[in-house]
Amino acid sequence: MGTFTITPIGTVRNDRTDVQHSDQWGAVRSTITVDERFGDSCLQGLEGFSHVEVLFVFDQFDELDDHREPKPYRGRSDLPPVGVFAGRAPRRPNRLGVTCCAIESVSGRELTVIGLDAVTGTPVVDLKPVLREFLPTDVRQPAWVGNVMSEYFEP
Repeated sequence: MGTFTITPIGTVRNDRTDVQHSDQWGAVRSTITVDERFGDSCLQGLEGFSHVEVLFVFDQFDELDDHREPKPYRGRSDLPPVGVFAGRAPRRPNRLGVTCCAIESVSGRELTVIGLDAVTGTPVVDLKPVLREFLPTDVRQPAWVGNVMSEYFEP
C-alpha cells in the first residue's frame, strides 16, 4: 500500500490538556481555528447546521507497533477483547479520531463546538457538516458498550 500525507486544517483550543482523562466530554467547549490559508469565509454556511463531524489526529499518543491481537476494550480486563477496528481507541493505525459535535457558533475562521473529545492543541484534519441523509436509522451495538460509554459524554 502507498502512503500519503495529511496536513492539518486547524487546531483545537479548550480547557482539556490531560490525554489520559477519557470521560465527561459532553460539556467540553472547544474552538477550532482553521488555518488562514483557507480564508475568512471557509466556514460560511456551516452555521446553518446543528452538528459537524470533526476529524482529528490523536497526536499525543504513540501508534502501537502491532494491532494483530485483540485487546480488552479500554484496557479493562472485565470487558471483551476487540480488534483494532472494533473500537475507537486513540492508539490505532494513523491515530485518526472522528466525533460528531454540536455547533455552538461560527465566526470567520473559528468554529466553536460542544462535546469534542480532543485536548487543546490537537490538529484537526477535516470538518464535515452532519447531514441527516448520511445518518443510519438503526444502530446496533453490544449491550456492554452502552454501559461502558454511559459517562463518556456526561458533563
